[in-house]
Amino acid sequence: MAMLTIRNIDEGVKERLRVRAAQNGHSMEEEARIILKRATGGITGKELWDLSRGLFGENSGIALELPDRNNDRPPVNFEQ
Repeated sequence: MAMLTIRNIDEGVKERLRVRAAQNGHSMEEEARIILKRATGGITGKELWDLSRGLFGENSGIALELPDRNNDRPPVNFEQ
């Protein structure tokens, strides 16, 4: 595996990375690897499928009631 050193990272960015890593149960290095992998199109196959099912699957989102369309106003007549 390759190594990468990134210098001159803003302290705020470093702190947000630290917090994000802690929230996800990763080290900062692992969190940075995940971010870089996703940013460069590294989500494929099963990982992409799992992500899309999590975002758009049957158990995701909310069900909205459709509004009553019986009392809509008439369409605009542009011929007048």
